Amino acid sequence: MTVFVRILLRRIALLVPLMLGIVLFVFLVMRFSDVDPASAFFQGANPTPRQLHDFRERGGLLDPLPVRYVHFVGDLLHGNLGTSTLTRAPVADQIVTALPLTLQLTFLGLGIAVLLALLGGVTAAVHRDRLPDRIVRVVSLTGVAAPGFWLALLMIQYLAVERGWFPAGGYVNPGDSVTGWLRTMALPALALSLPVAAQLTRIVRTSVVEELDKDYVRTAIGGGLPPRVVVGRNVLRNALVNPLTVLGLRVGHLLGGAVVIETVFSLPGMGKLMIDAVQNGDPAVVQGVVLTTAAGFVVVNLVVDLLCLLVNPRLREAT
Repeated sequence: MTVFVRILLRRIALLVPLMLGIVLFVFLVMRFSDVDPASAFFQGANPTPRQLHDFRERGGLLDPLPVRYVHFVGDLLHGNLGTSTLTRAPVADQIVTALPLTLQLTFLGLGIAVLLALLGGVTAAVHRDRLPDRIVRVVSLTGVAAPGFWLALLMIQYLAVERGWFPAGGYVNPGDSVTGWLRTMALPALALSLPVAAQLTRIVRTSVVEELDKDYVRTAIGGGLPPRVVVGRNVLRNALVNPLTVLGLRVGHLLGGAVVIETVFSLPGMGKLMIDAVQNGDPAVVQGVVLTTAAGFVVVNLVVDLLCLLVNPRLREAT
């Protein structure tokens, strides 16, 4: 068994108690919330106390918490996230419908953020303490301070309403029109990605500057290799470890930010699904969305850890 496979199995084994802890936390928070599933189920129907009691008994809501937790975990293992008290539809079906759009928005935003961070960070590092570096630092600092929803509102006002270059909201399925999909996703993805791109740019710049100051870079350039080749082949590979680690955490930020961005642009994704569930008192949907988002965050961080191991072999030796 190779070192990489051994490390992969060890990381996966660590995910099991982590996910159980997340499930326990979400379970307890939802059980101690003010929303009563029975009352939400009979919303507007004026149920009798007997009807409420029968509903709680059928749903196992009267069982002790440990028993309810075991049943809850068992349902999750079978892909059962419960039933919406508002639509009476399985929560898993609603998430399957909404999740693709959120993933499209998240990874499109991630791609834009990574591209901008690499361009800005490397440019600033190569031109350290000169005009391009100063411009990149000011722009990235502004981007860090600007909330995504504020950028979204500015884009809607100036690029959608006044200029008419993009739609102010709505969604077009890529299967119907790729051009329409790009037009509807451009502003949300840009608004979601810019704060993350600004943070990553500063980290990329710092990492590249540290690598450029090392002896092997001066030796390679002194030996006649063009600086462009040294930066592209060696410096970037070694400098990407820290940005990759931070990128895993920023993906969680993108997933969370998608909740707000989808609401601003009226996109029917996980964010809008959760906001509607909170407003309508649908605890099963809220619980399902939170668990799905947490699971996605954990999986993304696992992938980022593995990418760090692939980029930097020294980490495999130290693990």
